[in-house]
This record gives sequence, C-alpha cells and structure tokens, in this order.
Amino acid sequence: MIARVINWSARNLLLVLFGTGFAAAAGIYALVHLPLDAIPDLSDTQVIVYTEYPGQAPQVIEDQVTYPLTTAMLTVPRSKVVRGFSFFGVSFVYVIFEDGTDIYWARSRVLEFLNGATSRLPAGVSPTIGPDATGVGWVYQYAVVSKELNLADTRTIQDWNLKFALAKAEGVAEVASVGGFVKQYNVILDPQRMRDLGITMQKMRDAIRASNADVGGRTVELSEFEYVIRGKGYLKGINDLGNIVLKTSNGTPVLLRDVARVELGPDERRGITELNGEERWPAASCCNVLASMRSTSSITSRNALKRSRAACRNPSRSSRFMTAPT
Repeated sequence: MIARVINWSARNLLLVLFGTGFAAAAGIYALVHLPLDAIPDLSDTQVIVYTEYPGQAPQVIEDQVTYPLTTAMLTVPRSKVVRGFSFFGVSFVYVIFEDGTDIYWARSRVLEFLNGATSRLPAGVSPTIGPDATGVGWVYQYAVVSKELNLADTRTIQDWNLKFALAKAEGVAEVASVGGFVKQYNVILDPQRMRDLGITMQKMRDAIRASNADVGGRTVELSEFEYVIRGKGYLKGINDLGNIVLKTSNGTPVLLRDVARVELGPDERRGITELNGEERWPAASCCNVLASMRSTSSITSRNALKRSRAACRNPSRSSRFMTAPT
C-alpha cells in the first residue's frame, strides 16, 4: 500500500505540490485565526450569588442570608449542586448546573428564583449575581504605577479612567480593582460635644442623608417665559459637609463641624496589594481582568488579552475619561 502511494506521488508531482501548498496555507490560516485557549475552561456551568451584609458575624450571615438563598436555589431547574459560604459581612452561594447548560439560561433562572428569595432576607440586604466568568477566565493583570502620585490617586485613576476603558473591550466580563486607597469623606465625631449639645448618632446620620439630595419644584411662567424651580442640595466638598445644620438652639444653628471633624480619607482596608514587595513606593493599584463565558463568541483568552492591552494603552479610544468625585 505504501509502495503504491509512493509510485502514484512520483507520477503526479504537480498534484502533490499543489496539495502540499494547500495544506501549508490552511495550516497557517488556522494558526492565525483559530481561537485557542492556553488553559481550556473545563469548569462546570455555575452562577455565583454575592450578598453583602456589613458588620455581621459569619454565623449571622449563615442564618439570615446564606441559608435562605441556598434553600431557594435548590429548586432551580437543571441545578445539581448548591454550595453556600459565609464570611464576615459577606455571603457566597454557588449554583452549579448540569453539563451542557447554557450560561445565560442558567443566569436567568437563578435571577427568577432570586427575586422570590429576596423577601426572606433582612431589610436592606440585596443579593447580586456575579460576572459570567470563572477563575480560568482571569486573562490579564496589570498595575498602575507612579512616582509622583500616592496610592489614593492611582486607585482613582484606575476606578474612574482605566476601568471603564477596559470594560468596553470585547470579551471582558469584569474589571476587579484591588489595592490602593478608595477616597471617601470621613466624619470623625466628638462624643463630648455631641452629648453637651444633645445630638445623637441617628440624628447626625439622618441630617447628612437628607442634606445630600436635590429636590424638584415646579415651573413658573413669567412674561411668557417658563422657569423651572428646583433646589440644589448635592454635597460637593468638605465645606458643604461641615455646614450641614444638625439642630437649632435658641435661634443659633448647630453645624456638623461644631461636633465633628470632616476630612477626605481612605476607606477601611482589610488587606494590601504589593508590587515587587512594596506598596507605597512606587504607588500601584492592581487590576484583574476576567474574560466572558459567552458561548456564541469566539473571544478567547488570547484575544481578550490583546484587546485589554490596547484599551490600557489608549483608554480614550474605548471610553471617555471621567473625573473622580471629591
């Protein structure tokens, strides 16, 4: 048989050369265009339900959040395993589906059952569904480094500029920021002054919440012109916070700055992210980019990585720049 193939090839050199060239061209085309995963995603189809319950112990999270959600997810169609994890202030529920289940069909079913289970949760607790990606979809990690900016500034650039540019890239399911300092307004209370003036924590919280809102009015027509009346009350800085009126004593207003110190500081952190063994110098904020699990898309880890790098180099091409709130 082999001898016959050799004899036939010797008598038909043109056909052999043409077939060899066609096979080589097809191989080069497949090498360039065929989507390949460096690490194939063999994980099960799963949907993650993430719930925050700040300040609560794991046992409270288990009894009031994780258990009601887990029991509700047991009846989701085509689900085979439901796992619940309770941590300090946060709950995770993993719903794992049978093989071959479409990820978006699974997410829609979980969302339907989640709407019914929300009524069994404590007031103010709102569960959310995680991104349509797995740990294998972690395709890119980078750090925002600067010798002039501090950790808060680099985190601001990440959260308000680069994050939206990368989220616009095709195939990116989530951009998770870690490290740095998240800016926020800190109100440092003076308990002695609060007790002397008769101001409670609840009254202070209500005053701050009520003072940070615009109110709508109505329209007034004057000289055939229509004027829109509204009250502008959004807080725009430390001075606005300090001027909030907490109460009135004998015609004299008691302001927030009379019983507290308002400053711009970082949010509370429970860990750090370092680069080459250093966190503060150079300043760096890291980011994890997860690729989407879309079954109808040809986006792979390699393609998502290329698009993420392009968006990181030219963020203005993917989304407009936004300024961080102060």
